[in-house]
Amino acid sequence: MRIGMVGLGKMGGAMTRRLLKAGHDCVAFAPSAASRDAVVRDGATAATSLTDLVARLGPSPRVVWLMVPAGKITEDATTELSGLLGAGDIIVDGGNSFYKDDIRRSRMLAATGVRHLDCGTSGGVWGVGRGYCLMVGGPMDAFDHLEPVFDALAPGRGDIPRTAGRGGGDDRAERGYIHAGPSGAGHFVKMVHNGIEYGLMQAYAEGFDILRHKDSADLPEGERYALNLPDIAEVWRRGSVVSSWLLDLSAAALAGDPELAGYSGFVQDSGEGRWTVEAALEEAVPADVITAALYARFRSRKTHTFAEKMLSAMRFGFGGHLEGQEPIDPEPPADGAPHAGT
Repeated sequence: MRIGMVGLGKMGGAMTRRLLKAGHDCVAFAPSAASRDAVVRDGATAATSLTDLVARLGPSPRVVWLMVPAGKITEDATTELSGLLGAGDIIVDGGNSFYKDDIRRSRMLAATGVRHLDCGTSGGVWGVGRGYCLMVGGPMDAFDHLEPVFDALAPGRGDIPRTAGRGGGDDRAERGYIHAGPSGAGHFVKMVHNGIEYGLMQAYAEGFDILRHKDSADLPEGERYALNLPDIAEVWRRGSVVSSWLLDLSAAALAGDPELAGYSGFVQDSGEGRWTVEAALEEAVPADVITAALYARFRSRKTHTFAEKMLSAMRFGFGGHLEGQEPIDPEPPADGAPHAGT
């Protein structure tokens, strides 16, 4: 399938390469010529503008996948594409847009016959090899049309055992992608996913902070332990009920730097934690852990603890997010152009 990819940062560029490897034909655009050249070397066709990209996609139904930062850049790209695409064409927003914006944009595009899919995308910088977990919202006919693309991007079944009791039926969730529901549903599910991620990361961070301070001079001498955090993280990875990919990343960070001296502990938030808390308020659903984890990130920008260094290390591990930066993986802008990666 031929697909237009807009945004060639770590996520967009890697997804383009994964699609090319699976045999899909990618037309790629980003403001940075260096980013375009990098994917051309892997077999993509470069476009120099959105107009050029659409022209190179051929007959309808044309597909354009946006992997750009949520907010104005996504809004501007969608608006421009609405004037370039026509009935039956599809725009996929694979970034971290607010789900209510998806609902509004899908209605705006529907007036021209363009279909809009919101695709929550999880996998970070490792997705090019591991695959991406995809949560898609929008019209079912558009989802069905793009299923070969979702299948190529997703991890597949791999060696994960089938969940007991699932039985037969639709196996797409087992392959790593789902149709979550109408417009906005994909990004809503991904939003809550990120809220849960905040809570999980905070629990690991606080736990390791408690372990680290067990040799505090404020404790009775006989109750002080100088604990080996890299070894504890490693043993927990093997058979423990708290094993996870986040723990794997924590173990790798501690193995390389047990004091995490390379991290200040300044922890940014993507906005999705805030949106998750807002959704909980709208639904009158208690969300104590996620809310507390969000507030902990706010506090990290004033005072830094070892726990916050752990959070920074995990964020860098799965997404390459540098401290103090929004987790959008921007590519270098060309001639003052806006960032176009995610």
